[in-house]
Amino acid sequence: MSSPNVTNLKLKRKSKLLEVTFDNGDVFNITCEMLRVNSPSAEVQRHGNPILVTHKKAVNIKAIEPVGNYAVKIIFDDGHDTGLFSWKLLHEFGAHQVEIWERYLARLRAEKGSREPLIDMNIKYS
Repeated sequence: MSSPNVTNLKLKRKSKLLEVTFDNGDVFNITCEMLRVNSPSAEVQRHGNPILVTHKKAVNIKAIEPVGNYAVKIIFDDGHDTGLFSWKLLHEFGAHQVEIWERYLARLRAEKGSREPLIDMNIKYS
């Protein structure tokens, strides 16, 4: 069975969500943080031994670029831009986001990591 194809992507910048609509009717809202910490890039995945990406609670998507008709390149506002998110991967993330997120949080706790940004992005200067 083939994976469903993406028919629409809608970035919700304020809520830091990517709404992904598929041709089978599935619609998922996936957080930018979840996409960033689970990036399929070689930098994050390290040949099957993924690094723990931390401090990305405030990350957002800066741009989305199509790659053929099977994937998108997501450019995050922290500068990360090397992951190609296939339709299959986006569907997996959406369909299993609770389990994927729980695994991430468990690993974060085990390795004493933090989701909090290293620099307060809401600093007000007078």
